[in-house]
Amino acid sequence: MDEWLETPLGRYLIEREQDYFDQAVADIFGFNALQLGLVQYDLLRTNRMPVRFAVAPELRGQVRTRAEPESLPFASQCVDLLLLPHVLEFSGNPHQILREAERVLMPEGQVIVSGFNPLSLWGLPRYFPSRRPDYPWHGNFISLLRIKDWLALLGFEVIAGRMCCYVPPVHSEQWLRRFRFMEAAGDRWWALAGGVYFLQARKKVAGMRLITPSWNHSRATKKGLAPISQKVSEE
Repeated sequence: MDEWLETPLGRYLIEREQDYFDQAVADIFGFNALQLGLVQYDLLRTNRMPVRFAVAPELRGQVRTRAEPESLPFASQCVDLLLLPHVLEFSGNPHQILREAERVLMPEGQVIVSGFNPLSLWGLPRYFPSRRPDYPWHGNFISLLRIKDWLALLGFEVIAGRMCCYVPPVHSEQWLRRFRFMEAAGDRWWALAGGVYFLQARKKVAGMRLITPSWNHSRATKKGLAPISQKVSEE
């Protein structure tokens, strides 16, 4: 993966994804933000939560916490924001990862998933024997509709989404520049054909309601004028 991310196509992908995450996480508030996957890139750099950290299945770079995505070493309901960049399609049990995401997230906490779109130009190389063993084509690309179904089953509400990487997955820097016009045209003309999708979802808890102060809604007694005693004439 690291070698592929240093290729022109890999750098093109990371530039698009970094731009998206920079915008998406900037205005999400809370206390704890967690990035799981692509830990060599700080996808939480624009977030303002006091605790921001990344974990990976192996120790690498500045990451000092090793964790398996299917069994996170965190207490339930302790994370306000969780990023899953290209984690699900390279796992043998992606649904379990989403279960763990639901477990560690606080009520109303958010998860942002990025994944390769199998129904795009980026999905075609998986059917070529010469490209199948290479990253990322060896992954199990999961369709956008399936991810939405899994999130709904776990009680998540999808609140935002987007696609990017509309250019063909060519390796040449020159051809990537030539196809760059497709990036702007893709959002307008073939919005569902992007090579990468993003889904932002919020954890909903059944029966949960916000506790507000017990305000006294009874109206204060209106102050009126005291009655003036009047002398009754006797006839």
